[in-house]
Amino acid sequence: MVDKEVAQAYWKANLRLIMSCLAVWAFVGYGIAIFLRRALSDITFGGVDIGFWFSHQGAIISFVGLVFFYAWRMNQIDKHFGMSED
Repeated sequence: MVDKEVAQAYWKANLRLIMSCLAVWAFVGYGIAIFLRRALSDITFGGVDIGFWFSHQGAIISFVGLVFFYAWRMNQIDKHFGMSED
């Protein structure tokens, strides 16, 4: 049985990780792709401006990267709190 204090600390660490990932996702998906689109229009990447690239390719790549980062970090948190499946 897991101690209540440990479970609360585990959940707090989990929520902090989720909120951090959501903040990065929102910044890439909305900040760069929509709000900073005009400011980034002079920078080119792959033949198109970086704002356009982020709204089509970069946001997806960033999301996939966040999924892998979340899984890796969550495994570390699980081990730290003694809740890993290993």
